[in-house]
Amino acid sequence: MTTPVSLALAIGALVAGAVAGYLLARARARREEARPPGPTVAELLERLVRSSNNGVVVLNKFGDMVLHNPRAYELGLVRVNRADPRARKAAEQVVETDEPLEIDLSPLEARGRQPEAVLGQVRPLGDGFTVVEAVDHSEAIRLEAVRRDFVANVSHELKTPVGAIALLTEAVLDAAEDVDEVRRFGGKILRESTRLGQLVTELIALSRLQGAERLPDLNVVEVDAVVREALGRTTLSAESADIGITTDAASGLLIEGDRTLLVTALSNLLENAVAYSPAGSPVSISRRLADGMVEIAVTDRGIGIAEDEQQRVFERFYRADKARSRATGGTGLGLAIVKHVAANHGGSVGLWSRPGTGSTFTLRIPAHVRPDPATEPARAAKTSPAPRQEKTPERTPRLVVTGQDSPDHGGNL
Repeated sequence: MTTPVSLALAIGALVAGAVAGYLLARARARREEARPPGPTVAELLERLVRSSNNGVVVLNKFGDMVLHNPRAYELGLVRVNRADPRARKAAEQVVETDEPLEIDLSPLEARGRQPEAVLGQVRPLGDGFTVVEAVDHSEAIRLEAVRRDFVANVSHELKTPVGAIALLTEAVLDAAEDVDEVRRFGGKILRESTRLGQLVTELIALSRLQGAERLPDLNVVEVDAVVREALGRTTLSAESADIGITTDAASGLLIEGDRTLLVTALSNLLENAVAYSPAGSPVSISRRLADGMVEIAVTDRGIGIAEDEQQRVFERFYRADKARSRATGGTGLGLAIVKHVAANHGGSVGLWSRPGTGSTFTLRIPAHVRPDPATEPARAAKTSPAPRQEKTPERTPRLVVTGQDSPDHGGNL
């Protein structure tokens, strides 16, 4: 039987529990109200590490990763969920010495346009933990290489025309009374001066393409307009060599690029075909769309290129036929410029050649896809303006795929 005293104690305990629960709930609510809105310091630090432009990896005393960011994968600091062995070995040394250490984390193999020069710093965090921070210095290394190569190329290649001009000028002074000799030496000075100017122009162009200067923004360019302008530039040299240049029908194809650079690249291919072709032989241009790439092929029936030299013809100052190149005033930079123009447009240049038969150089540039007229108004309202399109007198309103699969479209180098 429950007594009044025990009943009162039970009621008191219930009331006390309710009051205590209420007070705890109020205290918790006040703490929640006092907490400032937004992420915590730890969350902000994690975001900072993950968004860093440098690769960051935290290792424990066993060399295992406890934290890393996406940039560490891009720089090669982390592969297959493990830190680079060079970084782990350096971390062991830092744990022993408790002193920061700088290491070279550059990729051991060439990977195209991937980072080439990666430097890392390993710092101790205490309790056996270390942090490895990797920085990409590839762009600075490339610019320095361009500067160094440019100076070396200028000092090496300009000696010949400058020395020739100096000697010819002395000959003119010695033969000042002989009008015929003055005229003959004057013609040679003019040729050497022209070659010197061409060499300087192409060296500057190549230096810009290799990264020493910011490239122009890409616009929508008509392939047919590029072909017409390049033909116009090459007409005089082709007529002088008694070589006819034929083209296929207008294609109406569009690409995204810089028109001036594309015309320069195609002109160099045409000039190269004319220079290495015998008088009276044909040179042809064809264009087509293949796998999202616009292919512009220049084919000649000239001397051809030996297989062991085909990988080197795009090197600066390399000449497959040095005697012929010197005779025609070639600088050895034309194909190097073509290669870099293609690379800077996200494309490539291919070569098919056979000695005694001829050669085909194929310039491949990503095609510009025209938007669907039915969806264009809706897209225009939501997106930024499309790349500027250059206007030319002739225009084909739709894509036409032309050309046939033939040696005119050689394989990639």
